[in-house]
Amino acid sequence: MKWGDFMNRREFLKLGGSSIAILTVGGKSLPAMASEPLDLPNVNDNNTEQYAVLTDVTKCVECKMCQMACQSYYGLNGGQNVEDLSPEAWTFIRTVEVDVNGKQEKRNVRNQCFHCLEPACASACPVGALYKEESGPVVYEGWKCIGCRYCMTACPFGIPRYEWDSKAPLVTKCIMCFQRLKNGQQPVCTAACPSGATTFGKRSQLVELAQKRLKDNPTKYIQHIYGLHEAGGTSFLYISDVPFKDIGFREDVTKRALPDYTWDTMSKIPAIVVASGLSLVGAYSWTKFKTRVEGERGEDNGNKDTE
Repeated sequence: MKWGDFMNRREFLKLGGSSIAILTVGGKSLPAMASEPLDLPNVNDNNTEQYAVLTDVTKCVECKMCQMACQSYYGLNGGQNVEDLSPEAWTFIRTVEVDVNGKQEKRNVRNQCFHCLEPACASACPVGALYKEESGPVVYEGWKCIGCRYCMTACPFGIPRYEWDSKAPLVTKCIMCFQRLKNGQQPVCTAACPSGATTFGKRSQLVELAQKRLKDNPTKYIQHIYGLHEAGGTSFLYISDVPFKDIGFREDVTKRALPDYTWDTMSKIPAIVVASGLSLVGAYSWTKFKTRVEGERGEDNGNKDTE
């Protein structure tokens, strides 16, 4: 399945209606998607505030509706029991066991692209195949991709996946349903969630909502919003009642926007290139000089032998 196929399918669905009514996948019936457009401003407006998704780990019931809605909408074939992100699964629910007051309990954690406010993947891409929409999503354009996979190395969360088995491989990841946002609709995953575990809205409002939950329930929640500052901030935010490291989140992610590091490195490249060039010229000149001297010595020795 290629990116062009996703676009064609999305256009078909848009023509058939602005929403998905009822999806039945793998024996599970998905709830109706939001049919009424949300109050989203024009994403081309420079003053548009970025949108985000807040996931409350305590509310996830492992129904996997978000996972299956994503697969259905984009024609992916990962199925219900995927255990990691892949070209056929852009989001999935990971179930982990955690220790809570000496008892083993399960927590369900949704995984997908974090859609960083300043994405390292986009800054590392040399051809602009990845870029940040003003409304929040980090989007991938496969027709530009040269397959260098720098984005996979740059991502602090290890999100992008590569189509290794394809003859014309692409990088794949969640695109936050950016086309639906342009049509005034929320992502299919948040629309499909029946338990309120995922909430879509303006990032500032979701931060306020998360802060209120933490303040109102200080003994229930860990007093930290994951994604608020990690990697310079992300569009997917999380709150949890157990430590984030216990449910698979990286805690060593810098709070500095990673493109800052990219610039620190890239800005030094001209000097490095010049220095390397001078070194090569020097080495070439020395080698040429040495060869010429040895040649002259050989000729002198040959003349002496002739005499």
